[in-house]
Amino acid sequence: MYRIQPTYQLQEINHQIDQDVKGFLEACDAEYDEKVRKAADMIQDNLALSPIVLLSGPSGSGKTTTAMKIEEELNKRGVNTHTISMDNYFKTLDLKTCPRTADGLVDFESPLCMDMDLLHTHFTKLSKGETILVPKFEFARQMRNDQLGTPLKLGKSEVAIFEGIHALNDDCAGRYPQASCLYISARSNILEGEELRFKGTWMRLARRAVRDYNFRGTGVGETMDMWSNVRRGEKLYISPFKKRASYVFDSSIPYEVSVMKHYAMPLMQAVPQENERRRELLELIKGFEYFHPIDPELVPPASLIREFIGGGSYEY
Repeated sequence: MYRIQPTYQLQEINHQIDQDVKGFLEACDAEYDEKVRKAADMIQDNLALSPIVLLSGPSGSGKTTTAMKIEEELNKRGVNTHTISMDNYFKTLDLKTCPRTADGLVDFESPLCMDMDLLHTHFTKLSKGETILVPKFEFARQMRNDQLGTPLKLGKSEVAIFEGIHALNDDCAGRYPQASCLYISARSNILEGEELRFKGTWMRLARRAVRDYNFRGTGVGETMDMWSNVRRGEKLYISPFKKRASYVFDSSIPYEVSVMKHYAMPLMQAVPQENERRRELLELIKGFEYFHPIDPELVPPASLIREFIGGGSYEY
């Protein structure tokens, strides 16, 4: 398993921004692209055993963009690649039988919401060169609509990347151990000497808050209210299975906090004082203040960060 860098240093980040910000962004993105190439190497090496790739990671990790970048890299090598969101394998919501949290709410984070039997059937069929119908889940109606499904058949030297939070779950990857397994998360903390200035989990929260506001019409207060349940789901349903991964991908990017502060800080500062999570928001705001800013216009269109701030070259 590839090892990941556990921390970045604040002083070095700010120094690079002051000295050569464009060069800094290029170096960070080049390092990220190298991780993509290593992941592609692993998938290619396993192709003779299985054409199925399972990519998991918690919310805000950049799974979608990373899957697209891996697809792009494999396509360059002549390995035709298809990326499938496992969100389309959610079961139609049934309030009588759906999993629930301790307080009685529908547990949308639970793997029991996924049609694991259908996924296993599709993995097996694709591996045999048979055609499947990738379903389409309509979130507005909380139902799966197979009539909107897309046919898929893998030929020789073709790969299917199934991307989703439960991809490495025992009931998914555990039933198809031949697959290439990847785990992705923004894991690197940022220190100033020995002092923690910005947590890796804060990076993911900032990404999600900005994306939710920009593209889903969700305010930061609402995102914060959901975050504790998201984190509960991660600890129960996602993190315990990362040991199954052949490749662990750290998606944190050293320059991202300096970019995200343009978006996240104003949103967080605008949250009403009476919000019960105001204390957490103040911690985050203070964390952003340590970083020298980077003009978002300098962020390349292919950067992972574009998944959250917009203006990127990938379609989601």
